[in-house]
Amino acid sequence: MREQFDVVVSGGGIAGMTAAAAFGTQGYSVLCVDPTPPVMAESDAGSDLRSTAFLQPSVDILQKAGLWERFDAYAMPLQVMRIVDAGGEDPTPRVSHAFDAADISDQPFGWNLPNWLLKRECVARLAELPNVTFRPGIGTRRLTTRESAALIGLTDGSTVEARLLVAADGRNSPMRQALGIGVRTTRFGQKALAFAVTHPVPHENVSTEIHRSGGPFTFVPLPDRDGQPCSAIVWMETGPEVARLQSLAPADFEEEMNIRSCGLFGPLKLASRLTVWPIISQIAERFHAERTALMAEAAHVVPPIGAQGLNMSLADLSALIDLATPETLGTPAMLSAYNRRRYPDVAMRVTGVGMLNRASMIHSQPLRDARAKMLDMMYSAAPVRRTLMQMGIGVRS
Repeated sequence: MREQFDVVVSGGGIAGMTAAAAFGTQGYSVLCVDPTPPVMAESDAGSDLRSTAFLQPSVDILQKAGLWERFDAYAMPLQVMRIVDAGGEDPTPRVSHAFDAADISDQPFGWNLPNWLLKRECVARLAELPNVTFRPGIGTRRLTTRESAALIGLTDGSTVEARLLVAADGRNSPMRQALGIGVRTTRFGQKALAFAVTHPVPHENVSTEIHRSGGPFTFVPLPDRDGQPCSAIVWMETGPEVARLQSLAPADFEEEMNIRSCGLFGPLKLASRLTVWPIISQIAERFHAERTALMAEAAHVVPPIGAQGLNMSLADLSALIDLATPETLGTPAMLSAYNRRRYPDVAMRVTGVGMLNRASMIHSQPLRDARAKMLDMMYSAAPVRRTLMQMGIGVRS
């Protein structure tokens, strides 16, 4: 007999598991599947060494999913976001401005955690929920939708039925492709190196983004490691430059890394292996179809600037949870409302982050000089500075 669920989540990344936990905590029966089991230890091969900053509005949906109490003990607050322009002739800071969350809120901008730890805690939360079934190692490959339900074919040969299918299965989403929903993709010719470092100068809960060319070099605070301050690094560069950096001996890589970091936190020491991630922008033509909602990277992808990516995904989930009731789950009215609520905001952020990324990449010295002047102007105008901070974290004045 075919298994029936209220919700099937295709995708067991952080966004997908959070969706399963949120719907499960609301009392729905949930199946979550992913062809790749999550890697939940930093030292394991294939672990995700990136980090995620959960901005203020994301905490509410994490609480509804029963996850925030698990994350909170490990979270590093992000009180200040500092932007440094080092785009002069020499790789040294020439403009530096700190955007303090105290200007707009009595809370930090957000809280930072490593992705491998988030996956570990998500898996533990799903195991607590008797109405949630998590099947790592199994993916989705076929989809037929009807007015009353979605029929989802799994890679183990079985078919399950759901009132709502949540496609959270990545930028190459098989469920989106099965529905024939197209995407608009922008390629920047960039990749990102993600790794952890220790450094002698404390980060003091400040996230620091250093702009020169090729893309930002970003420090995100992590808990101390071996008695030393520790940060997650995302270093964005052109594809050929990332390949060159990857090929360097560790000592030579550290030398290049210390030049690019402008010495702001003293000599940096690698504290993890290097991982590489492609950089694109992407947005689906629409975020819904019959009995199906697209969320997270199945719906949208942005470069890792301003902590927008996973927070946009959690805003998707928050909208779905707000709109879902036992009576309306998966109905055309619910899904149309979801698309109307999310698409304009996502489209604006995909465009805006793409523009910021291109500005961070520029090599021309006159354009880099213009970028530094623009940063000065934005910071000097207090109303503009506050508005940009509110837009960035998704809160309103």
